[in-house]
Amino acid sequence: MGYKNAVSVFPADLLEAIQKHIDGEYIYIPRKAKNKKGELKNSRKYIQERNQMIFFSIKAVLRLTKLQLEIFYRLKQYMKYWQI
Repeated sequence: MGYKNAVSVFPADLLEAIQKHIDGEYIYIPRKAKNKKGELKNSRKYIQERNQMIFFSIKAVLRLTKLQLEIFYRLKQYMKYWQI
């Protein structure tokens, strides 16, 4: 974003119309098409894919941990039953 002199950018009649509303102050003129942050470099897509991989990895680990706990408790019950 840079500052430009309105005299060099706008035609004289448009500049006069703008000066009727605001005179001697700064005006921000937004871009026509706004790009969301990260859209130009496809980083948003990369981050979504990375987060999805992390989510599924954690989900798989939790399933494995649950299975390990079930096996541990069953072994503990057998050991208690057989007094090992």
